[in-house]
Amino acid sequence: MAATKFLNESCKRSLARDADCLKQLDAFIGDLEIRKVHMGTLQPYIETRKGQGIKSGTISRDLAVVRRILTLSARVWRDENNQPWIDTAPLLELPNWEDAAEPYPLTWDEQQQFFKLLPDYLHKMALFKVNTGLREQGVCWLRWDWEVKVPALKTSIFITPGKSVAYDDGIWPGEKNKEDQIVVLNRIAGSVVEGQRGLHPTYVFPFKEKRLERMHTTSWKNAWKKAKLPCDGSFTKGPHNLKHTFGRRLRAAGVAFETRKVLLHHTTGDITTHYSSAELQELIDAVNRICTMESGVSLTVLKRANAG
Repeated sequence: MAATKFLNESCKRSLARDADCLKQLDAFIGDLEIRKVHMGTLQPYIETRKGQGIKSGTISRDLAVVRRILTLSARVWRDENNQPWIDTAPLLELPNWEDAAEPYPLTWDEQQQFFKLLPDYLHKMALFKVNTGLREQGVCWLRWDWEVKVPALKTSIFITPGKSVAYDDGIWPGEKNKEDQIVVLNRIAGSVVEGQRGLHPTYVFPFKEKRLERMHTTSWKNAWKKAKLPCDGSFTKGPHNLKHTFGRRLRAAGVAFETRKVLLHHTTGDITTHYSSAELQELIDAVNRICTMESGVSLTVLKRANAG
């Protein structure tokens, strides 16, 4: 009942993820009264998920949802007698086993080997992502009405909305930092976009006439393993590593820190629609530097040896 009320009343960006989290928790605490949910009754869930190889960060995000529901039950929600659902929200300790996944920027050879194993639709999405730094959901959701023509530079950019937007087939959750984000296209990303024109009236990267929910699919995982790229236990590394690859290549190409922040969509406080042509040209020149790096610049990745 508490979980249902939370989902019905919430307007969070991550509502779908919260629903999945609560579904996982249902097998462990679904039959308990809300006042009996605490660290002790949650421990079997924590231990089971840990045994499945789930990262502590993921489990912490799950427990944060429970913590929010318990807080609402104690401070906001009231029964028919105007009494809180529970007297006090119990303390939940969020686990941290220092097991966060290490980013893995791809070398040029690894990219070539991996990308050729992807199906065509994922290959194009991955090629676009590694040349723009756009996050996974941004690529999946990328819409033609987000494209902005820049006639003075004979090109176009995309602007992804910072706030959530309701569309006919779902709700765009908005950007993580709530700011509109500018997506600058280098020659490679621009070529990918041009190749996608006319395939779908709404989405740049459609799959079977619909929007793909995620890039980290079975096809992605199988290609990653076949390319013999490193995994976290039994889990393949996801598309976010292409963002790390993009950022590392910008740095290797000598792109200034402040410019990298904009291109990597970090919080800057700037309004993207106020960029001048000269400023846009600077960003375009920066992302084009990585187009020629494969033959001109080697990317050295230093790795820390495992202790023990």
